[in-house]
Amino acid sequence: MTLTLYNTLTRCKEPFEPQVRGKVQMYCCGITVYDYCHLGHARTCIVWDTARRYLQWRGYEVRYVQNFTDIDDKILNRARNEGTSMEAVSDRFIQAYFEDMARLNVKEADFYPRATHTLDGIKRLISELEQKEFAYPASGDVYYAVRQFPEYGKLSGRKLDELQAGASGRVDNEESIKRNSSDFALWKAAKPGEPAWDSPWGSGRPGWHIECSAMIRDNLGETIDIHTGGEDLKFPHHENEIAQSEAVTGKPLSRYWLHTGMVKVEGEKMSKSLGNFITIRELLDRAVDAMAVRVFVLMAQYRKPIDFSDDALESATNGWHTLKEGLLFGYQHGEKLGWVADGVGAPRQDDAVVERFNQAVDDDFNFAAGLAVLFEVAKDLQREGNILVHEGKTKTPPQELATLWQTLVTLADVLGLEAQLEEVIQPVDGLSDADIEAMIEQRKQAKAAKNYEMSDRIRNELQVLGITLIDKPGGVTNWHRN
Repeated sequence: MTLTLYNTLTRCKEPFEPQVRGKVQMYCCGITVYDYCHLGHARTCIVWDTARRYLQWRGYEVRYVQNFTDIDDKILNRARNEGTSMEAVSDRFIQAYFEDMARLNVKEADFYPRATHTLDGIKRLISELEQKEFAYPASGDVYYAVRQFPEYGKLSGRKLDELQAGASGRVDNEESIKRNSSDFALWKAAKPGEPAWDSPWGSGRPGWHIECSAMIRDNLGETIDIHTGGEDLKFPHHENEIAQSEAVTGKPLSRYWLHTGMVKVEGEKMSKSLGNFITIRELLDRAVDAMAVRVFVLMAQYRKPIDFSDDALESATNGWHTLKEGLLFGYQHGEKLGWVADGVGAPRQDDAVVERFNQAVDDDFNFAAGLAVLFEVAKDLQREGNILVHEGKTKTPPQELATLWQTLVTLADVLGLEAQLEEVIQPVDGLSDADIEAMIEQRKQAKAAKNYEMSDRIRNELQVLGITLIDKPGGVTNWHRN
């Protein structure tokens, strides 16, 4: 099956065909570094990290670039409030970004350009726009003349006349010096107490939109294969990127435009004013498993909104426990099955499972359907593990189980899902007999209340910790350490 992607620009799914066979140039709009990353950032970064992993799994050589916006009013405001500099604020939250992403198992991009490191490219691009009469200076600022670009609005579907009508009531100083209300700033004149850089138009700093256009051009070229970001960036940011870049080059900025849907919290838009703003580190510091967060993100179609709630997180956690038990199967049972003696260890794949996984994800990065394939495999391994414990042998030949397990580990890695070996070994020493008995009693109460989901989860948790439960008639449960 051919990989197909939903292109926001054309509003339909298209077969994926990169410019150069076997190579992909991919750009993701990164974060503005004035605060800790939140759940919306987590979704964007996890989705496009997984897309990049999948492209590599399918044999593409991927150059993945993600920027940092380190010139912005929000950064300046934070620096003023803290009595520090824009650079200090940016550096602190860039470091925090890497810490948070490492916990979510998001691989680092190939390059992270910063706006402050791209000023020459930014000024060059503005000059070219001015020469082609797509830009004009005004009182130390420089603006993009949207009327000069006939295709403006083609990504978002917004009509320029409607945009200008909606903005007609604005009468601030910036509006008074622009030719049209929809024109946007490429360069902003310096203000007292703000960082500024020299330019042909006077001292100042770049506008937000021109930064990404310049960073793409400097690091990936005039046309890239895939441009990604959150849905909230589609307009005006990505629309303005297209207008800027294509006015100069006469070429498409990107062949495919992909956008992640919004993240809600308990049905409400996430915002600080509503008190439902959740940062990644705040969530993970609650002892929420980072892999469960990845599962939560990947269980939804990336273009659709997702709603973060305690129930949704619990469901994702249960799903991760199932996958984790499957991923740890080989470490728990491999020796009993004679894998070491038989030389098992070389990478093997179950071709039928891999084909189902590829067919699922090839449909517009349908990671949710790919996960469903992994869940089936994990449950099969889970069932065989229980049979092995109770009966001393498995129904499926050990070599087939080895292949199935190694396939699960490989495909889970494509989705960035990893179970640590220490999860099998370390917790057992610290779990007393009394602790185990208490968990068994909790499980018994859950079964009595017909809360079978909790009952299964406790059993799975104990299994991962190296404790096997054996249910006997009359409601008696025996157990032993593996």
